[in-house]
Amino acid sequence: MMNTNTRPTLYVVGNINVDVIMSTLQQWPQKGTEAMLDRSELRPGGSAGNCALALAALETPFRLVANQGNDYFSPWLAQLFPDSSPYWPTYSCETSLTFGVTHPDNERTFFSNQGHITRLSQDDVLHQIPLFAGGGDTVLLCGTFLCTALLADYPALLHTLRQRGYRIAVDTGWPPQGWSEPLRAQIADWLPFCDILLLNEVETCGMAGSEDLYTAARTLNRRQPADAACVVKCGADGARLWCGERQLQAAAHPIAVVDTIGAGDSFNAGFLTACLHGHSAAVALRWGIRAASHAISSSPRQYLDWQTLKTCAGEMI
Repeated sequence: MMNTNTRPTLYVVGNINVDVIMSTLQQWPQKGTEAMLDRSELRPGGSAGNCALALAALETPFRLVANQGNDYFSPWLAQLFPDSSPYWPTYSCETSLTFGVTHPDNERTFFSNQGHITRLSQDDVLHQIPLFAGGGDTVLLCGTFLCTALLADYPALLHTLRQRGYRIAVDTGWPPQGWSEPLRAQIADWLPFCDILLLNEVETCGMAGSEDLYTAARTLNRRQPADAACVVKCGADGARLWCGERQLQAAAHPIAVVDTIGAGDSFNAGFLTACLHGHSAAVALRWGIRAASHAISSSPRQYLDWQTLKTCAGEMI
């Protein structure tokens, strides 16, 4: 496959699934009973899916690199991403599905099956990404620990992407099995390929094995390439970035939070869009926060669009 797009493109690799979101669950019901909730929403989800939807709203050139199952959910997901889904390989399995419930404190609980995302392979990914990167082209790998077949090939995959000339961003998410020293050692093999790490606070501390955020972020950043960034998403406190001896912080404006699902994925879309436009890290932090804030204050879910971003871009540059 050749890339004929003259603008930088973001290739989003990872987990797209179906989300069934319901709210608000006050307390867990007893076994054998039924609980009626106020709202429900069926929508595409997963870290890669959420980020792709946010990128589409921002009119950022992107390709969603994924796979699909072969049940009744597969065509529904595919038609939402018409420019990407023709390249998705099909596996004889059910679509990955997540059932999420939100709680009064805006926290949420997820229940997920395994489904098609556990079948996504290195070959699937490399067949969907051009052999030669264009100027500024970036690959974002997300849902790392959920795409179990792909995780085993991360060192080889990242090495190949680097050979093809791509910048590499990674948002691992939280490992379902929890952090361990063997897992941290595994990650250490591919951190030297990560130009941008995009994590939240608990993921940063868990990956580095430190309870202090500053120490954890510095530890991870030192293992990245020179001039690479470790970005930490801090929720209501905004976001922070470490790059060598430099540290940046951007605050978030107070908002009425409705649905925090996909907040970090929307941040990734805003942050990386600013990077593709050639803006500074400080601007990228602010664009990321703006994209996340817009998403989590909407119901049904709405993503920040390019026209809205442009109206406030002057104050963020």
